[in-house]
Amino acid sequence: MSSIDRLDALLRRFGVQAQQFFDGNLCDQRRFEPIPGRGFLHILRAGAMAVDDGAGNARWITEPTLLFYPRAHDHAFTPGPDRGVDLACATLAFDGGASHPLVAALPDVVSVPINEVAGLDATLDLLATEIDGVACGHRHIVDRLFEVVLLKLLRHLLDRPGEHGINGGMIGGLADPQIARALGAVHAEPGEAWTIEGLAREAAMSRSAFAARFRALVGVTPHDYLTEWRITVGKQLLRRQQPVSEVAATLGYTGSSFARVFAQREGLSPRAWAAKQQVL
Repeated sequence: MSSIDRLDALLRRFGVQAQQFFDGNLCDQRRFEPIPGRGFLHILRAGAMAVDDGAGNARWITEPTLLFYPRAHDHAFTPGPDRGVDLACATLAFDGGASHPLVAALPDVVSVPINEVAGLDATLDLLATEIDGVACGHRHIVDRLFEVVLLKLLRHLLDRPGEHGINGGMIGGLADPQIARALGAVHAEPGEAWTIEGLAREAAMSRSAFAARFRALVGVTPHDYLTEWRITVGKQLLRRQQPVSEVAATLGYTGSSFARVFAQREGLSPRAWAAKQQVL
């Protein structure tokens, strides 16, 4: 069975943009206030610091580490008593904010030692060079490199979800080579008339084995996941002010069937939901 890119279809539809805002020596405590619709990616390059993730119980980090906060989350860093820490930070703007599928699937904070993430050394070296440089466009390169770091971290999480307390949901499914093929097909073509038999063929499994493994790993049935994904994509298209009839057709629904399923999930009709988003 050929390999697939487990993140491609998802990130093509729901992107993420990084923006660097700090680089240097952090000598005093700094609190990072939650920003609605934004996450944070911090790169601790050297030094030791206490990390308070908002629960009041600080934990010490003493080795170079990636600290990823997928959604708005209050946190604070306090450098150790000897000297400051070498830190680089960026905000992350996920399409859809907290409703971005990856954001919704991840815990509030993910901490991973840098030496555990394959292929980061060259990226971090280039990031440091560009941050210190003054060549034209370097800020754009820096932001894109933060996105590369994030993608390599996400790749690491998909390869080792259990090591980071991610044992189910979409991440659990994408971590399985066969279930990932079915999820990738749904992510790429939400309007396809998918059946359990069709998704099982994508996964190269029998119908019964596929349905059982999908539910065990993802936590819902294939039909429920497909419906939830269609509604998630539908909300994204409605935010972009696409007509309800076009959204319904894109997702494989008639106008009335889309309105019924949407209202069952969201408590509002698609038009009412879209109008509410324009006010917010």
